[in-house]
Parts: sequence; C-alpha cells; structure tokens
Amino acid sequence: MAFKIPRSVLVVIYTTDASVLLLERSSQAGFWQSVTGSVDTETESLWDTAVREVAEETGIDALSDGCVLSDWDLENVYEIYPAWRHRYAPGVHRNTEHVFGLCVPVETVVRLSDEHTAYKWLSRVDAADACFSPSNAEAILLLARL
Repeated sequence: MAFKIPRSVLVVIYTTDASVLLLERSSQAGFWQSVTGSVDTETESLWDTAVREVAEETGIDALSDGCVLSDWDLENVYEIYPAWRHRYAPGVHRNTEHVFGLCVPVETVVRLSDEHTAYKWLSRVDAADACFSPSNAEAILLLARL
C-alpha cells in the first residue's frame, strides 16, 4: 500500500444563488464536508487534484460550461487526526490543504460516489455550522467576500 501524500485540496462547491453543497461521509454518519482529497502523485497539480476529486465525489465536471473553478490562493496546515495517521508515512503528522471554490449552475446534478451517503445544499451560514472541519467552515464563510 502506498502512503498518502500530505497535500490535499478542499473544494467549496456553491451555486450562483449562494447555496453550498455538503457531502456526508459513508464511514462517519453526521460528518458533513465539502469535497476533499489528496494529490495522487508528487507530480499531480493541485488544480488537477481539485478537478479529479470533484468528479470522483460528485460527478460534476468542474471544467464544463457554466462552472467556474477558482484557486482561492489559501492554504491550511493542520494536524492529521491520530486515527488517520496510518495512511501516511511514519512520522507524518501534518497536512497542507489548498482551497478552491467551484461555482456551479443552480440546476447542477450531483451523483455521489460510495465515499458519501448523502448530500445537501445549504445557505453559507448553515453549511459552515454543519461542517465537522473548522478549516472547511472558515472556507465556506469566505464566500461572503465573493
């Protein structure tokens, strides 16, 4: 098994009318989040990771007409939860998460992967309140500045 690379993306997906998409993890009921995922290889760009993860988790093509993917030029460095450290090389305890936003049309269809059991569209404030991850909640609240 290859170890996960401690570089990831967080993609806040929102509609033109300011609804925010949250996904519930299959492995943890009640754990709501935006799209997240690690780079697959040392050479995969963060942009490509964001596009891939959005497609894998939601079925949305981030590069399709009507979608606008933007790099928010923001990174969060956080401690990896002890329960998940076994996925990383020995001694790796921190992850660097790069934040993107994806504006999609209101009528965008979501097709969940097995990684998630449910999704919901919420207001910015309600979505931030529902997030398990503080960095995810903070990123969602940044939408007020757009």
